[in-house]
Amino acid sequence: MTRTIVIVGAGLGGLMLARVLHVHGIASIVYEAEASPTARTQGGMLDIHDDSGQIALKAARLHDAFVQLIHSGGQASRVLDKAGAVLLDQPDDGTGGRPEVRRGELRRLLLEALPAGTVQWGRKLASVAALGDGRHALTFIDGSTASADLLVGADGAWSKVRPLLSQAKPEYVGTTFIETYLSDADVRHPASAEAVGGGAFFAMAPGQGIFAHREPDGVLHTYVALRKPMAWVSEIEAAEPAAALRLVASEFEGWAPALTALITDGETDPVLRPIHALPPDGRWTRISGVTLVGDAAHLMAPAGDGANLAMVDGAELGEAIAAHPDDLEAALSAYEATMFTRSAAAAIGSVEVLEACLGEDAPHSLLRFFAQARHTD
Repeated sequence: MTRTIVIVGAGLGGLMLARVLHVHGIASIVYEAEASPTARTQGGMLDIHDDSGQIALKAARLHDAFVQLIHSGGQASRVLDKAGAVLLDQPDDGTGGRPEVRRGELRRLLLEALPAGTVQWGRKLASVAALGDGRHALTFIDGSTASADLLVGADGAWSKVRPLLSQAKPEYVGTTFIETYLSDADVRHPASAEAVGGGAFFAMAPGQGIFAHREPDGVLHTYVALRKPMAWVSEIEAAEPAAALRLVASEFEGWAPALTALITDGETDPVLRPIHALPPDGRWTRISGVTLVGDAAHLMAPAGDGANLAMVDGAELGEAIAAHPDDLEAALSAYEATMFTRSAAAAIGSVEVLEACLGEDAPHSLLRFFAQARHTD
C-alpha cells in the first residue's frame, strides 16, 4: 500500500529525512514556506560531528560529497578575554572530528540529491487537522490543501505541526544573539581579523560575549551575546540599524577595540536572535500518523548540536520507516524512543555550554569546558 509521507519544512532535518527515504526507494513530499532555495541566506558555518551529523550523511550516501565542502582550517578555536589577551589558541590539525561547512552548501547538497519536484516551495502552512486513522489535512495560506498518511513536522522553533502532539511552547532563555558581518576582513579590518584567527573565536565576560567565525573568502561572521530581558531586545529592534549597533557596542565599554570593531564596523544591518528553548525533558504521547524532527521536536540553545541533531533525526526516522514499511506506528515509536533520550541529553548540554560562555566565571569557565571536552575525546 502506497502511503503519502508529507514533510513540512526544507531545513536540514526535513531534507535529510526525504533523502534517506529516497535512498530506500520511498517517496515523500516536502512543503516549504520559503519561495525558493535562494529566498534568504542560510546562516554561517556548521561543525558537522563525526559521531552524529556525519553518520547521518553516510546514511544518506552523501558523505563523500560532504567532504568536498569542508572549510579547511575551520576547526581552529581561540579564546580571548575582553582586553584581547589570548587565553587559548587551538589550531586545526585535521583531527578534531568536527569539520566546518557552510550551512547553505550543505542544504544545497541535500536538495540536489532529491528527485525533481520533491520540494514544493512557497507552501506556507496555515493549519493542520486530524482526519482520523492517522491521516491529516493541511491547509496553506494560499488556500491550497493537501493530505498526509504520515505527517512530519520539520518546521522549526515555531512549528505549526507540534501542537498536534504537545502543548509545549518555546520560552526565552534570557540571552540574545546579535548577528553582524565583516567582509574582506584581512584587508579592511586587519586588527579584528588577527584577533579572530582562523576558525572559531570566543571573547567573553560574565553575561556578555563576542563570538565570531572566519568563513571562506575573508568573511568574519559575528554573534554578540548578551543576557538581557526581552524589553531590551524590543528597544534595540526598534532602533535604526546604526543606532542599534551603537547601543549594542555600548554594552562592551572597556573591551579591546579589535573586539568591539566586530560590532561597530558591522557591514550588514544587525539581526537580533533572542534564544528560545523547549523544556529539556520534552516528550509526547504517541499520536497516530504524526511526529517531529529537529527544532520542532527539541529546540534548545545553540551549542553546536542543533544541525547535527536535526540530521540524525531525519536519518533515523527515514531508516525506521524503511525497516517497518507496513507498520508506520512501529517506525515512529522506535524513532521517538531513541530521539527523546538523545535530545534530552543534548538539551542539558546546551545549557552547560551557554553557562560556560556567559556565566559568572567567564571566560575561565569556557577554558575548563574545552579542557574537559578534550580529555573526554
